[in-house]
Amino acid sequence: MRATTTIGDVTLAVAALTDVGLRRSHNEDAMLAAPPVLLVADGMGGYEAGDLAALAIVDAFAAQIPAGAPTTLDALRDALTAADEAVAAVADTTTRGAGATIAGAALILHDGQPAWVFFNVGDARVYRHRGSTLQQVTVDHSLGQELYAAGRISAEELAVFPDRNVVTRAIGATDSRADSWIAPVMHGERILICSDGLPTEVPDEVIRATLTSAGPAEAAAASLVELARRSGARDNVTVVVADVVAGGAQGDPDGADGGFFLDETTEPARRR
Repeated sequence: MRATTTIGDVTLAVAALTDVGLRRSHNEDAMLAAPPVLLVADGMGGYEAGDLAALAIVDAFAAQIPAGAPTTLDALRDALTAADEAVAAVADTTTRGAGATIAGAALILHDGQPAWVFFNVGDARVYRHRGSTLQQVTVDHSLGQELYAAGRISAEELAVFPDRNVVTRAIGATDSRADSWIAPVMHGERILICSDGLPTEVPDEVIRATLTSAGPAEAAAASLVELARRSGARDNVTVVVADVVAGGAQGDPDGADGGFFLDETTEPARRR
């Protein structure tokens, strides 16, 4: 289902869909589509309660950031802290712990103008699509990506590296730091947030073509999930698609990435 929501001066058409996939017995993904926050949490199968961890993250964000108005960077930081604490509480009830990766987008006012804060912990992803161009905003926190960023393997080697998907950060893990970027909200752009069950099965070029041609947000979400299922859907698949239908800036975003890395002490990783 699609919902149209106005946050400040920005109107979004948002659709969200999750699917257990074809290989898993239950769904460890959870999602939040309550602007100003759009979020996907992907429970980690190596732990005991990935589904509960993902739900705890979604509940923490929903409790910390009210729907219906732009949020703030401080509120977003508080939500990430609350999510970490909520997953720790879930882990305390298990013998093997609990954890989840997350990716999301939050609407704020930056210098008086609507802006996105994109963020991730782990290998769930955020993409921006405008016209016929797709950009992966987030950088995976995975062993393969980190070796590539360090220049130790090439893009070709990364594609076949056997441990490329080993996650190096997660909510509930020792390293739960979030990376974040801020960028202007652009009129006509489409935001995609997804668990790794989508890009594992569907190449970026196919994602780009689908977002370009699929029509409304709910049709795009359904098409992406169906593509993952046709490709085998070895994991749960969750997507949140948000279209900026009014209130965004016109023209091209400033800079190559349309924004900047918020953590000024860390350089952005090399993108795939």
